[in-house]
This record gives sequence, structure tokens and C-alpha cells, in this order.
Amino acid sequence: MIVIVDERDLVTDGYNSLFDREGVATAGFKPSEFEDWVDSAADDDLKAVRAFLIGDCDKTEISPRKIKGRSSAPVIALSEQHSLDKILGFFEAGVDDVIRKPVHVREILARIAAISRRAQDEASFTEIGALRIYTDGRDPEIDGKVMPLPRRERRILEYLAVNAGRRVTKTQVFNAIYGIFDEEVEENVVESHISKLRRKLREKLGHDPIDSKRFLGYRLMT
Repeated sequence: MIVIVDERDLVTDGYNSLFDREGVATAGFKPSEFEDWVDSAADDDLKAVRAFLIGDCDKTEISPRKIKGRSSAPVIALSEQHSLDKILGFFEAGVDDVIRKPVHVREILARIAAISRRAQDEASFTEIGALRIYTDGRDPEIDGKVMPLPRRERRILEYLAVNAGRRVTKTQVFNAIYGIFDEEVEENVVESHISKLRRKLREKLGHDPIDSKRFLGYRLMT
């Protein structure tokens, strides 16, 4: 999930639509609402956040360092003013990157992936036997051959790969893929997606790499 902070509903709604086309969930906040949420959000909710995008916040200042005190996700400023002083001010405040608008959401996703790779000092993919799972939006590969997946299934596999070897709950998967504020989708949809994903992996690999425990969640076996 990507969190977008901007005074204008038109902006947050617009990004929500654009990211949704890429299969990425978002949550939009006004600056005043965001401050309260960062202070009170549960740790599991914050762990579901892939990045924070800070847009026009009018006179309200958003503290990137305060965000980083609760989350390791990248903080990126979206700048409409192509001013060097403005850009330097963003970096001094503690953001990880400044992106000049207009910008395509795929570029934003690529920058988020690049920042995360540098921060974690890890490759852009996870290899488990014949299976290679990318974290930059590409479909996985089995023995070097691309395995096309629907967006939601691919995102779930990516999330499991990032947490490879650790068990994640259905709620954690749902929050990461659909967003913590999506009330139009039932959480049980995760079970359907994972069931289809496991069947496809089993057909290609000859075994099921996803371990499932009732009430405990899922784990990608390493």
C-alpha cells in the first residue's frame, strides 16, 4: 500500500485511480488527518505501507523524520515547483527522494523499488529453487521462463518473497495488497487469490512452495 498526503481530494483520488490500474493499493490523507494517523496507527498497519508520497500540504508541515520514527518505508516528496531551494529543503527535512510533477506512476514505483533496494542492500529478486520472484513489478520466472500472473497474485507473491521464511497473516497480506482502508473488498478474497496462485505454482514447479497454517497465515518456503 502507498500512502498519499495532499490537501486536495482531486489529487489523492487521481493517484488512487492510477495506482489501482497497476494493482497497487493506496490510502489518501489530508495533512491534518495524516499526523493523527501516524501517531496512532497500529504497527501492522504501518508495516503494510510501501511508501509515503508527500504532495501539497499547504501551511501544514509534514515531518519525514517523524514518519521514519515509525516506519522504514521511503518518504518521497512530490514537487510542483521546480525550484532548487525547494528541492534542497525537502532533502534537508529528511525525504528519500524528490519527484517533479507531472510524473507517471510507473516511474514512482520504480523509484520506490530502487530506494528500498538500497536501504535493504538486497537484490531486486528472490530465488527459491527454480523460482525467481522480482520485486519491481515484473512477472516471476521458473527455470528462466516468464510465468505471467494477474496483478493481485503477483503482488501477493512479491509480498511473500519479501517476507520469505517468515509467516504472515491473512490480514497482513490483505493490508499490503488492498490497503487498510478498503471497505469494499472482503478480507477473504486473499484466500481465493492465494489458492489460485498455489495451484499455478504447483503445476509449474511440481510442488507447493507456500506453506499455509490455519489461523497463523502463510509462509514462502526457502
